[in-house]
Amino acid sequence: MIAQLIGQLLYKEPTYVILNVGGVGYGLHISLYTFDQIKTLDSCTLLTVMQVKNEAATLYGFYTLEEKSWWLQLISVGSIGPKIALTILSSLNPAILHKAILRKDERLLTSIKGVGAKAAQRLILELSDKAQKLHDTQDTLVPQPTESKVDQDAIMALTKLGLTPKVAEKAIATVRADTLTPLTLEELIKKALQPHAFK
Repeated sequence: MIAQLIGQLLYKEPTYVILNVGGVGYGLHISLYTFDQIKTLDSCTLLTVMQVKNEAATLYGFYTLEEKSWWLQLISVGSIGPKIALTILSSLNPAILHKAILRKDERLLTSIKGVGAKAAQRLILELSDKAQKLHDTQDTLVPQPTESKVDQDAIMALTKLGLTPKVAEKAIATVRADTLTPLTLEELIKKALQPHAFK
């Protein structure tokens, strides 16, 4: 089992990276939280989990142990799959997710694309006790350049999170229409994942 990879970042986008480890390029699916931490780096260490399904192996990468722990806890809940777990961690950093579970904040959890009321209730029910053992972490955002480039990157990220290009473009347009202040790539994606962006 591959538990950790250390190498050079050959390719980076908000939901996916390629890490060169000893001449081998490993593709890893990541959350916006991890992307926040590595987007300015040339090389990094990522904690990993490999899942094998239908003979296809998929690697997931995490910058912190707290995020990896949360992802593993999330996918332990019946209705939460690996991609939805990454979407949750893309919308809420580990510290905020931790507080949301502890405070039984169903409203915040259901604001995440793909998480309905029943899923939110199961998350709270099954993870409240476990949340006591997970540590809070900090999340930082660094501004990104040019609005058009940010929009294109955001649409690409949203499609990798399961949206169709048409829906992703509409969500981005809705966010832009409702927001007067500049947005970083991560802020734009998070807002586009909110239910109101799909109306």
